[in-house]
Amino acid sequence: MPNKDFLESYPLYKKFSINSCPAILRNLPKPSIKLFCNVCRSEQTFSMINEWYSCYNNGNLQTEGIVTLIMYECVGCGEYHQYFVIKISDNKDYVMKVGQFPPWKINVKKELRPFLGKHLDTYQNGLVCESQGYGIGAYAYYRRIVEEIIDELLEGISDLIEDDKKEAYIDVLEQTKKSRVAKDKIEIVKDLLPSILRPNGMNPLSLLHSILSEGIHSLSEDECLERAGDVRNILEFLIKEIIRHQDTSKEFTKSMESLLSKKFKKK
Repeated sequence: MPNKDFLESYPLYKKFSINSCPAILRNLPKPSIKLFCNVCRSEQTFSMINEWYSCYNNGNLQTEGIVTLIMYECVGCGEYHQYFVIKISDNKDYVMKVGQFPPWKINVKKELRPFLGKHLDTYQNGLVCESQGYGIGAYAYYRRIVEEIIDELLEGISDLIEDDKKEAYIDVLEQTKKSRVAKDKIEIVKDLLPSILRPNGMNPLSLLHSILSEGIHSLSEDECLERAGDVRNILEFLIKEIIRHQDTSKEFTKSMESLLSKKFKKK
């Protein structure tokens, strides 16, 4: 059923598959969610303050094919609200947002901006397409981003490679420079991805390689929208981990330099 993940992160018109659905509106769940509150200026818990059937005034309405409005309120301030217009499919096998206010945020996350650099506009275009359910457009933009930043991405990953695999990674990194195709570059290095970049044992580079191996023209709009979200999530995960490591290294270096400076001053 409509859950926390769906309400927090799904853009308009992206289908959220469900295995079961209550027969009538009054039995639909009302999960708490986490969203950014423009009043509190921070992420807050939001609670649903109306009923799934409020706009119909009939809790016994069947859920098949229904379109309804739900409203969430920030628990922190009690002033800021988020509205969702939700459609349940005729077969009750998926739900989707067909309206949302304030709209799904399409700003590029602050921590990603330095890494994306001159490719920021392309990434932003991908977010805009994804927010409106334009799967083919979003998928195309994100694939283009991968092609354009893959070298920087793989170079950044080299700093996270375990010492016993560092030499092997540097060797294959040199091999990637012989190709201009992101998919081929990823194929060369994906098996050397460090454990720190394998959440729950999953290899994001292998998944990215699999996605890029599919031809965009063989996919439907919905399939492209699904792939677009996967590519975006993988990119954001890898970039954030690279940046986090770089920041940690800088802090460590700064601390060591400060320590050494104090030590020499004492002498």
